Amino acid sequence: MLLHITTAAPWRVALAAGSHVTPSLRSEGFIHLSRPDQVALPANRLYAGRDDLLLLVLDPERLDAEVRWEPGVPTDPESMRFPHLYGPLPVAAVTSVVPWRPGPEGEFSEPTGLPDPADVAARARRFDRSLAERRAPILVPVPGGIGTRDPRVPASYEHNAVWLDGAPSAAAIEAAGDLVLGDAAHRRIVLDVPPPDELLVGADGWAVDEERILVLDRAATVAAPDEVTVVPVTGEVMAGLWAPSWRRDLPGVSDVAVDDLVRREAFADAHLRIVDLAVLGPDGVPVAGTQLRIDGATAAVEAVLCDPDHRGAGLATALVASAVTRARAAGCDVVWLLAYADDWPRRWYERLGFVDVGARWVAHRRGRRARRSPHP
Repeated sequence: MLLHITTAAPWRVALAAGSHVTPSLRSEGFIHLSRPDQVALPANRLYAGRDDLLLLVLDPERLDAEVRWEPGVPTDPESMRFPHLYGPLPVAAVTSVVPWRPGPEGEFSEPTGLPDPADVAARARRFDRSLAERRAPILVPVPGGIGTRDPRVPASYEHNAVWLDGAPSAAAIEAAGDLVLGDAAHRRIVLDVPPPDELLVGADGWAVDEERILVLDRAATVAAPDEVTVVPVTGEVMAGLWAPSWRRDLPGVSDVAVDDLVRREAFADAHLRIVDLAVLGPDGVPVAGTQLRIDGATAAVEAVLCDPDHRGAGLATALVASAVTRARAAGCDVVWLLAYADDWPRRWYERLGFVDVGARWVAHRRGRRARRSPHP
């Protein structure tokens, strides 16, 4: 594993261009890389106190140009050699993108928990949390995790949530939810393990969803019906599918909340590459759609939706096939999605070639349960 330090704007440019080119490549002839045990040295020298850094996790086998191990600056340990990439950095060599923040004193330490490039489950599991942290205007540290708040879209569970590591107690889950979401109409806690039984036996109305992490087998081919045409569209066009779906799946949802859910979709595009795909009806309004999220060599398929009047015609299969084709053309070797453990789409995805590699659990209470909706 090798690492490169960057920030949101140049990484988004690289995703569009297909490669990352830094000023040092022009001035010095190479791009600065580091091992995990080295990266804090340049970070503290150049970026002390900054909280907007990203670590690009690289698979060295996917780098096209030569990597030379050479001395750093005179203040670095004399025997230390840093990896220098003598050419552009392909985005397809970036297996994960991880936010990296300094400690309380503004200093960086060696990063931990970085997904290994060969660990497809870890890469998929880290994807959503990375996006949540990167796009959130407010981050709230909590014991054992992080909270994200977005006052622009208070109705979005996805944007206002808590992510906890390890196996927190019921009291810790309650406390983290209150700290981050105290004035919100809901609680949403994302966990790597099932929450303790004590959380669910009280009178507070907690419920939990088990979401299975499905990764497409690299040898799988998703065949689309020839008669179905899938086209990329703008978010404004997709709103013609999203809004009716949310109103259908969330009875009684307010117009203000639906506006929040539609408006939030644009926020992710500043941090990774978003491709909205749709099957259009005769009037140009989508009758089925999905969203592809590309972040280096890892891609997520989100919100496969089909209008009830158009189901059974192979539209969903065509959408997934188009998303997979585009992801693979972008160099993604991991294409993944989430499916509820107890709902039928999980088995349908498995028949398409997606493999169950693990799970996460979402504990929630109060407000309206957004279960079965595209992204709560």
